[in-house]
Amino acid sequence: MSQHHMDRLSAIDASFLHQEGPSTHMHIGGVAIFDGDPPTREEFLEHVRSRLPLVPRYRQKIGTPPLGLGRQRWVDDPAFHLDYHVRQTALPAPGDEEQIRRLAARIFSQRLDRSRPLWEMWLVEGLSRGRFAIISKVHHSLVDGVAGADLMTVLFDITPVPGRPELPDAWQPRPEASPVELGAATLNDVTGALVRLPLRLAAAAAQPGRTLAEARDVLAGVGEIVLAGLTSPAPDTPLNLTIGPHRRVAFVPAALDDFKAIKDAFGGTVNDVVLAVVAGAMARFFHSRGLRVEGLELRAAIPISVRGRDDGSALGNRITQVTSPLPIYVSDPVERLRRVRREMDGIKESKQALGAEAIAGAEDFAPPTILAQASRLNFSSRFYNLLVTNVPGPQFPLYVMGRELRSMFPVAFLAGDRALAIAIMSYNGGMNFGLIGDYDSLPDIDVIAAGIEDALGELLALARAQAPARRRQRRRPPARASGRRERAGASGRRDRARAPRQSAPAGAAATPSPTGDGHPPTLEPRRA
Repeated sequence: MSQHHMDRLSAIDASFLHQEGPSTHMHIGGVAIFDGDPPTREEFLEHVRSRLPLVPRYRQKIGTPPLGLGRQRWVDDPAFHLDYHVRQTALPAPGDEEQIRRLAARIFSQRLDRSRPLWEMWLVEGLSRGRFAIISKVHHSLVDGVAGADLMTVLFDITPVPGRPELPDAWQPRPEASPVELGAATLNDVTGALVRLPLRLAAAAAQPGRTLAEARDVLAGVGEIVLAGLTSPAPDTPLNLTIGPHRRVAFVPAALDDFKAIKDAFGGTVNDVVLAVVAGAMARFFHSRGLRVEGLELRAAIPISVRGRDDGSALGNRITQVTSPLPIYVSDPVERLRRVRREMDGIKESKQALGAEAIAGAEDFAPPTILAQASRLNFSSRFYNLLVTNVPGPQFPLYVMGRELRSMFPVAFLAGDRALAIAIMSYNGGMNFGLIGDYDSLPDIDVIAAGIEDALGELLALARAQAPARRRQRRRPPARASGRRERAGASGRRDRARAPRQSAPAGAAATPSPTGDGHPPTLEPRRA
């Protein structure tokens, strides 16, 4: 899907702009860690410049119709300067995890300038063990999680040898749209919608049975959402209060195979395991603050993609969200996972996602003032306590100018009265958590990060304890016994290499492994 001058934002994209305020920054991004020496700033600028023709939206800014009469539009930025968006900095020695976290927190504490294209990219030198980082920040109105993963294949290479995009850079910015042009475009939108309305009604009338069935499903889904908000609102917690503009971040590296091993042992999906691990971490956080959790279920908002096959190359958002309970009152890790799985199975069988998508679609026809109010309702603390988003990434290595991407830690956003959001991204065998929290409300964000490690370690140990019993029950032909012993031995060696970290104080460092330069490894899955 092409990205043109004067494209109108979708209702979902516009809602992220309406929700943004002095303390609620609606940008997302991540911290990418690379092996090798960093490129020079000039080399990196040229590399990014060569990829810009593939993402025209990155040279466009927001155009707002006069008096708020109509939805915002993407307009070419005649004053676009790549040097402004691509920045360079360096960490002081020793360049450890704590220093990259502090830098990322400062970057994500600052709103993007709406008078310019809504993105930044930071080249960060000075990481320990000969590494460097790229911190990306982009407004949520520009890209969603699925599109962001696809965007990586544009900005990154899939081989160590950089490829040169075949698309030439013929971009010439259109003159900046005047208020009159923006107002006229809004009028054209209204006229076009009125013209298309009879056609849509005629199409619906041609298939009355199908139309009525779809309407029933949509109404049922909307009803489920409204009923959930009225009868099972999110509980009041220390996570739900007025937040400030400053942020803290924390990172938790993990291995995708560990989540798969738990899923294989106890059933469900990788996402079910993720939610159960988050629930366990939140229980530990509540306990650390001396709070009781008996009977307490947090509610997590879980974004889901409604992007079709034809939307794969389009920027912007094709997402909706559902809410799921996090049973932090369940102390048994396996039972907690089973309850999460049962709840998620119920959501899949329900029409909640369909109802949420219908609400988002209805917003496409809403006037700007109503859309602004609807966006605030969507982010109301009545519906959920925290955001948990799991982004599937590529399961093969990516490169920037020949340097391999070792790990990626996603960073989400804080909206409404919420002090915590957790993003997870799988990449090349990793399963990494990025936490963002309000600076004042969550000085103990590391307790949650350590809780994720502990909750994952508990489930993994229980899953491994079941593995010998499952192998004994499995009957195989004698001719394959030798191969089975070989695999079991290899599995045992892998298990010992991946032994979960035992419970440790919040913020405690991982057990260092010997390295050639004497530095302990950071931002890697923590193994004992």
